[in-house]
Amino acid sequence: MLNKLRSRLVRTGPSLLKTPVKMVPFALKRQALEQLLHWQLGKALAEGELEFLDGRWLSISVRDIDLSWCISLENDRLVVRENAPADVSFSANASDLLMIAARKQDPDTLFFQRRLIIEGDTELGLYVKNLMDTIELDAMPKPLRFMLMQMADFVEAGLRDAPDSRTTSVGEAC
Repeated sequence: MLNKLRSRLVRTGPSLLKTPVKMVPFALKRQALEQLLHWQLGKALAEGELEFLDGRWLSISVRDIDLSWCISLENDRLVVRENAPADVSFSANASDLLMIAARKQDPDTLFFQRRLIIEGDTELGLYVKNLMDTIELDAMPKPLRFMLMQMADFVEAGLRDAPDSRTTSVGEAC
């Protein structure tokens, strides 16, 4: 019974978030995203590992909750915008992005299963994917890492107990 409930929540949860996410002004989303990026990529930024993003835009789209944003490097600082001319776009459902972030799914596997869509500049996309592979979970603040891992464990168990009902439609790019 609890497994069915968890499975149902994992499958329908993102659709429940769609409306609240749309209601939050992008300025607040930008602040949260920039803070998360700073926590996770601050060291890589300081060491010059993000120079490949200088003047180029990465679009990220979470398809099942209609959330998207663009990231670039300007004046040695990561910036987030709601819309920008994307050089490369990554899109996936929330559960797949969560599993990538928690290192429970390999981006290559999801790409070949057409659950992670990468469009645009192939070289830039490869740099981004390689950056994702080098991010250390230990660098993440402990409470954030704990929450990420708990959510990922919950989603992983819910997906394992659920019939596969994922879509592979492409989300809109910036």
